Amino acid sequence: MSGDPTVTELALAAARGDRQAAAAFVAATQRDVWRFLAHLSSPAEADDLTQETYLRALRSLPTFAGRSSAATWLFTIARRVAVDQVRAAAARPRLVAGSDWQKAADTDRADETSRFEEGVILRHLLDGLVTERREAFVATQVLGLSYEEAARVCDCPVGTIRSRVARAREDLVAAMAEPPRRLRAV
Repeated sequence: MSGDPTVTELALAAARGDRQAAAAFVAATQRDVWRFLAHLSSPAEADDLTQETYLRALRSLPTFAGRSSAATWLFTIARRVAVDQVRAAAARPRLVAGSDWQKAADTDRADETSRFEEGVILRHLLDGLVTERREAFVATQVLGLSYEEAARVCDCPVGTIRSRVARAREDLVAAMAEPPRRLRAV
Protein backbone atom coordinates (compact mmCIF):
# COMPACT_ATOMS: atom_id res chain seq x y z
CA MET A 1 0.00 0.00 0.00
CA SER A 2 2.78 2.48 0.87
CA GLY A 3 3.71 3.56 -2.63
CA ASP A 4 0.45 2.61 -4.35
CA PRO A 5 -0.66 5.56 -6.51
CA THR A 6 -4.15 4.03 -6.71
CA VAL A 7 -4.67 4.68 -2.98
CA THR A 8 -3.73 8.34 -3.45
CA GLU A 9 -6.02 8.57 -6.49
CA LEU A 10 -8.86 7.10 -4.42
CA ALA A 11 -8.21 9.62 -1.64
CA LEU A 12 -8.21 12.52 -4.10
CA ALA A 13 -11.45 11.30 -5.66
CA ALA A 14 -12.96 10.89 -2.20
CA ALA A 15 -11.83 14.42 -1.35
CA ARG A 16 -13.90 15.60 -4.32
CA GLY A 17 -16.95 13.86 -2.85
CA ASP A 18 -16.87 10.45 -4.56
CA ARG A 19 -18.41 8.10 -1.96
CA GLN A 20 -17.41 4.93 -3.81
CA ALA A 21 -13.81 6.13 -3.88
CA ALA A 22 -13.99 6.85 -0.14
CA ALA A 23 -15.23 3.32 0.54
CA ALA A 24 -12.53 1.85 -1.72
CA PHE A 25 -9.89 4.02 0.01
CA VAL A 26 -10.90 2.66 3.43
CA ALA A 27 -11.02 -0.92 2.13
CA ALA A 28 -7.57 -0.60 0.54
CA THR A 29 -5.89 0.85 3.62
CA GLN A 30 -7.74 -0.54 6.63
CA ARG A 31 -5.66 -3.69 7.12
CA ASP A 32 -2.33 -1.84 7.16
CA VAL A 33 -3.66 0.93 9.41
CA TRP A 34 -4.94 -1.70 11.87
CA ARG A 35 -1.57 -3.51 11.84
CA PHE A 36 0.29 -0.24 12.42
CA LEU A 37 -1.94 0.68 15.35
CA ALA A 38 -1.81 -2.85 16.80
CA HIS A 39 1.96 -2.53 16.97
CA LEU A 40 1.86 0.96 18.45
CA SER A 41 -0.76 0.08 21.07
CA SER A 42 -2.20 -3.42 21.29
CA PRO A 43 -4.37 -5.70 19.16
CA ALA A 44 -7.17 -5.23 21.69
CA GLU A 45 -7.16 -1.46 21.15
CA ALA A 46 -6.43 -1.46 17.42
CA ASP A 47 -10.08 -1.69 16.32
CA ASP A 48 -11.11 1.43 18.24
CA LEU A 49 -7.98 3.32 17.20
CA THR A 50 -8.50 2.36 13.56
CA GLN A 51 -12.06 3.61 13.73
CA GLU A 52 -10.90 6.89 15.27
CA THR A 53 -8.22 7.19 12.57
CA TYR A 54 -10.80 6.90 9.81
CA LEU A 55 -13.18 9.30 11.54
CA ARG A 56 -10.44 11.91 11.60
CA ALA A 57 -9.23 11.09 8.09
CA LEU A 58 -12.67 11.22 6.49
CA ARG A 59 -13.44 14.52 8.23
CA SER A 60 -10.24 16.06 6.89
CA LEU A 61 -10.29 14.30 3.52
CA PRO A 62 -11.60 17.41 1.70
CA THR A 63 -8.35 19.16 2.63
CA PHE A 64 -6.13 16.32 1.35
CA ALA A 65 -4.24 17.80 -1.59
CA GLY A 66 -1.96 14.88 -2.48
CA ARG A 67 1.31 16.63 -1.57
CA SER A 68 2.36 13.29 -0.05
CA SER A 69 1.00 9.84 -0.66
CA ALA A 70 -2.36 9.07 0.90
CA ALA A 71 -0.70 6.27 2.88
CA THR A 72 1.77 8.68 4.45
CA TRP A 73 -1.03 11.11 5.27
CA LEU A 74 -3.17 8.33 6.77
CA PHE A 75 -0.35 6.81 8.85
CA THR A 76 0.42 10.27 10.21
CA ILE A 77 -3.17 10.53 11.39
CA ALA A 78 -3.00 7.01 12.84
CA ARG A 79 0.18 7.83 14.73
CA ARG A 80 -1.45 10.93 16.21
CA VAL A 81 -4.48 8.86 17.25
CA ALA A 82 -2.17 6.38 19.02
CA VAL A 83 -0.30 9.20 20.77
CA ASP A 84 -3.58 10.79 21.86
CA GLN A 85 -4.74 7.44 23.25
CA VAL A 86 -1.54 7.04 25.29
CA ARG A 87 -1.90 10.56 26.66
CA ALA A 88 -5.55 9.98 27.57
CA ALA A 89 -4.77 6.65 29.24
CA ALA A 90 -1.96 8.20 31.25
CA ALA A 91 -4.26 10.98 32.43
CA ARG A 92 -6.82 8.62 33.96
CA PRO A 93 -6.26 5.87 36.50
CA ARG A 94 -7.19 2.31 35.62
CA LEU A 95 -9.83 1.03 38.00
CA VAL A 96 -11.27 -2.42 38.47
CA ALA A 97 -14.12 -3.03 40.87
CA GLY A 98 -13.18 -5.28 43.78
CA SER A 99 -15.56 -8.05 42.72
CA ASP A 100 -14.31 -7.96 39.11
CA TRP A 101 -10.65 -8.64 39.81
CA GLN A 102 -10.94 -12.38 39.05
CA LYS A 103 -12.72 -11.67 35.76
CA ALA A 104 -10.06 -9.13 34.82
CA ALA A 105 -7.29 -11.61 35.62
CA ASP A 106 -9.00 -14.37 33.60
CA THR A 107 -9.51 -11.99 30.67
CA ASP A 108 -5.82 -11.03 30.76
CA ARG A 109 -4.81 -14.72 30.71
CA ALA A 110 -7.14 -15.46 27.80
CA ASP A 111 -5.75 -12.48 25.89
CA GLU A 112 -2.19 -13.66 26.49
CA THR A 113 -3.04 -17.16 25.27
CA SER A 114 -4.64 -15.89 22.08
CA ARG A 115 -1.71 -13.54 21.45
CA PHE A 116 0.74 -16.39 21.86
CA GLU A 117 -1.29 -18.56 19.50
CA GLU A 118 -1.18 -15.76 16.94
CA GLY A 119 2.59 -15.76 17.07
CA VAL A 120 3.10 -12.60 19.08
CA ILE A 121 6.66 -13.32 20.02
CA LEU A 122 7.59 -10.48 17.68
CA ARG A 123 5.01 -8.28 19.37
CA HIS A 124 6.59 -8.99 22.73
CA LEU A 125 9.98 -8.07 21.37
CA LEU A 126 8.61 -4.93 19.73
CA ASP A 127 6.98 -3.92 23.01
CA GLY A 128 10.44 -3.84 24.54
CA LEU A 129 11.60 -1.20 22.10
CA VAL A 130 11.62 2.49 22.88
CA THR A 131 8.47 4.04 21.33
CA GLU A 132 10.30 6.04 18.66
CA ARG A 133 12.31 3.01 17.54
CA ARG A 134 9.18 0.82 17.49
CA GLU A 135 7.30 3.38 15.36
CA ALA A 136 10.15 3.63 12.85
CA PHE A 137 10.68 -0.15 12.73
CA VAL A 138 7.00 -1.00 12.30
CA ALA A 139 6.49 1.69 9.67
CA THR A 140 9.43 0.58 7.54
CA GLN A 141 9.90 -3.13 8.25
CA VAL A 142 6.35 -4.31 8.96
CA LEU A 143 4.26 -1.96 6.83
CA GLY A 144 6.86 -1.39 4.12
CA LEU A 145 6.87 2.40 4.11
CA SER A 146 9.96 3.97 2.60
CA TYR A 147 12.29 5.78 4.98
CA GLU A 148 11.09 9.07 3.49
CA GLU A 149 7.44 8.18 4.09
CA ALA A 150 8.20 6.99 7.63
CA ALA A 151 10.03 10.25 8.30
CA ARG A 152 6.92 12.21 7.32
CA VAL A 153 4.70 9.94 9.41
CA CYS A 154 6.96 10.25 12.46
CA ASP A 155 7.68 13.93 11.83
CA CYS A 156 11.46 13.65 11.91
CA PRO A 157 14.38 13.64 9.46
CA VAL A 158 15.07 10.58 7.25
CA GLY A 159 18.44 10.08 8.94
CA THR A 160 16.70 9.82 12.29
CA ILE A 161 14.42 7.11 10.91
CA ARG A 162 17.42 5.21 9.56
CA SER A 163 19.21 5.33 12.91
CA ARG A 164 16.04 4.39 14.84
CA VAL A 165 15.50 1.36 12.59
CA ALA A 166 19.14 0.32 12.92
CA ARG A 167 19.02 0.66 16.70
CA ALA A 168 15.69 -1.19 16.83
CA ARG A 169 17.27 -4.07 14.90
CA GLU A 170 20.18 -4.13 17.34
CA ASP A 171 17.76 -4.10 20.28
CA LEU A 172 15.71 -6.92 18.79
CA VAL A 173 18.77 -9.07 18.12
CA ALA A 174 19.95 -8.50 21.70
CA ALA A 175 16.51 -9.29 23.10
CA MET A 176 16.33 -12.54 21.11
CA ALA A 177 19.75 -13.56 22.44
CA GLU A 178 18.65 -13.13 26.06
CA PRO A 179 17.55 -16.26 27.89
CA PRO A 180 13.84 -16.33 28.67
CA ARG A 181 12.96 -14.61 31.91
CA ARG A 182 11.49 -16.69 34.69
CA LEU A 183 9.11 -15.43 37.27
CA ARG A 184 10.47 -15.54 40.77
CA ALA A 185 8.34 -16.78 43.61
CA VAL A 186 7.67 -14.08 46.17
